[in-house]
Amino acid sequence: MLTVRLPQKLEGRLNRLAKCTGRPKSYYAKRAIAEFLDEQEDYLIAVSRLEDNLPPIPLAEVVKELGLDR
Repeated sequence: MLTVRLPQKLEGRLNRLAKCTGRPKSYYAKRAIAEFLDEQEDYLIAVSRLEDNLPPIPLAEVVKELGLDR
C-alpha cells in the first residue's frame, strides 16, 4: 500500500481525468509509476553500459532482436 500527497493542482488534474474517463485515480497512478520505473530502469541500463565501456549495439541488431523487423 502506498499513500501519496499530491500538490493541489496536480490532484485536480488527476480528478478531472478520472471523472472524464470513468476510471479510478489509482489506475492512472499505477500507469504513471510503471512508466516512470520502466524509463528509470532503461536509463540505469544505459548508464551501466557506458560505465563498463561496452561497445554500442547497432540499431539494426536491436530491431532484429526485438522482432521489430517483421
